[in-house]
Amino acid sequence: MRLTRPIEGAPLDLDSVNLIDPGLYSSGDPHAVWAKMRHDDPVRWQQVDEDLGFWSVVRYADGEAVLRDHTRFTSQRGTMLYLLGKDDPARGRQMAATDPPQHSRMREPVQRALTNKAVEKYRPAIQAEIRRVLSRAVTGEPFDFAEAMMILPMAAAGTMMRLPRSDWPRLTELTAMSIAPADPEYSVGTEKRTLELAHRELFAYFHDILKVRRDDLGDDLISMLLSIDLDGQRPETGAILSNCYSLILGANVTTPYVPTGAMMEFVTSGLFDDWRTHQESVQRTAIDEALRWASPANHFMRYALEDVELGGRTIRQGEAVVVWLGACNRDETVFTDPYRFDIRRKRNRHITFGVGAHYCVGHTVARLTVQILFDELLQNFEHFELAGDVVHLYSNFVAGIKHLPLVATVKPEARRLYQDAAELAATS
Repeated sequence: MRLTRPIEGAPLDLDSVNLIDPGLYSSGDPHAVWAKMRHDDPVRWQQVDEDLGFWSVVRYADGEAVLRDHTRFTSQRGTMLYLLGKDDPARGRQMAATDPPQHSRMREPVQRALTNKAVEKYRPAIQAEIRRVLSRAVTGEPFDFAEAMMILPMAAAGTMMRLPRSDWPRLTELTAMSIAPADPEYSVGTEKRTLELAHRELFAYFHDILKVRRDDLGDDLISMLLSIDLDGQRPETGAILSNCYSLILGANVTTPYVPTGAMMEFVTSGLFDDWRTHQESVQRTAIDEALRWASPANHFMRYALEDVELGGRTIRQGEAVVVWLGACNRDETVFTDPYRFDIRRKRNRHITFGVGAHYCVGHTVARLTVQILFDELLQNFEHFELAGDVVHLYSNFVAGIKHLPLVATVKPEARRLYQDAAELAATS
């Protein structure tokens, strides 16, 4: 998604805007749309067809209220717009599509396995993969930074789920098809056919993994899912498959698009030098700002369980409500100068990972991966410059850049480090 600063007073007809259209996020100006909505119509109904429509929420307080209150807004009917008007087949079995208290019982062991202390042991594996990826930049020739970042989530998720490294590229491709089924680069026909193919192959893959893993339990995430005790019972296979899918999809939604969003600022401003010079003092605030800035999960959907008054509108029981995270994270009443990437921003209460019971269970892994990546970039590279056209993902669910060609200048003392990483990658 294009990370623009809206022009105040620019003419814009909200009735002509289709928020479902993936093209709005790949080549349009969604931030201009959301800014006008926050000012003129912050809880706005969009009719999709004769039978379907949804409410859009673009203010921080309203978005937080919807996502936090599972007693009035349920996740069990679907959390993404492609499921609008359909019941989520994973409802009640997948953490993302289950409300408390069942959600809490399913989440608790996963959350224990993903504490800061627990994920820290994966730091060497994540760092090694990051160095493999960045070794492509050492030649001084143009390389696609965004494309390179796509493999990063598998460095964490693949390691933590104990998945064969040889499978990572195909899993990355399948999750890209799942989050951007209309993108011509990932599509295999219609959006529906692309989703069906990706889901079928991913579920079949994890089904085969489960058959082997049941006889080879360890301390990995899949073994943990197999061992969960829900009121004296083990989860059914379908539930485990759904949660394997959810975990790998969640990793691939966030991690690649945060550094690409920040890198766009690196190459168009003096941000890189400022962050590098003050790295120790701004590390925490800068990473949170990168997360707010990118807001890669574009929306979450809920359904009203009762009639609710929100933003001067009455949302009727059963109606869909879509919270646009990128809009909430640019709310002028919460974030001072929200269209500026401020590495020193204080009280950065972004909702990039959601809020409430469904706060992203893998946020610790995402933060660690992004932190290690930025450490590598800031400590070992001197400069980046744009080397071609920037291409944005064609998706209404994930906001991000899919192609970002750059030329990088690595520090002389770090060159050997990445050459060794490249040689290791070539032999593994």
